[in-house]
Amino acid sequence: MSSSKICHDTSSPYYERTKNFKAYDSINACLDAGGRLPKGQKVPSARSYPELNSSNDYSRSAFASWIDEDGDCLNTRHELLLELSTGPTTKSSDGCRVLRGRWNDPYSGSVFLDSSKMDIDHLVPLAWAWRNGASSWSESERDRLANDPINLFAVSASLNRSKGAQGPDSWLPPNEKFHCQYVTRFYRVLLKYEFPEAVRSRAKATVNSKC
Repeated sequence: MSSSKICHDTSSPYYERTKNFKAYDSINACLDAGGRLPKGQKVPSARSYPELNSSNDYSRSAFASWIDEDGDCLNTRHELLLELSTGPTTKSSDGCRVLRGRWNDPYSGSVFLDSSKMDIDHLVPLAWAWRNGASSWSESERDRLANDPINLFAVSASLNRSKGAQGPDSWLPPNEKFHCQYVTRFYRVLLKYEFPEAVRSRAKATVNSKC
């Protein structure tokens, strides 16, 4: 990701010429972190992954990247940043990205003003979901989970990355006041989607212990 938030892969003529950048494992990972593609370039197909046959064969491309469902050029990340800001927001010159606002991070209890410090976290991590039943879902169901607001929080980027693909039995936010709401909403997501009953039961036990 360049300093202007443009994502370039090895096929881009600017790949070798970009000196100030942040590296990501893939174009989709760069887009997930708030980047955008060069003008005229299309989002890589989420269907370009090989056949995945087991819960161990997780690939991020098995789930859709952020989408622009209403066609206003703001993808899911920026729609959520716009919605959750508790103060005035500033957008990029093209109106497609939210740059500044005022966000209350429930994971840390801190306030952030710069969107580059924020990640949109999948409350139920996609890799965790894959290992716990989503590997057998349809593509459309996985895509729905990846962009479902009930499964998304705007949080500190550093905390989101420390969480990784862990469930609530191994990771909880540092803000203890948010623990009950965190595990309860995690459980609500499991009820909304086709997770196995054993997986739901474990999450329910965590709710009982924290609320």
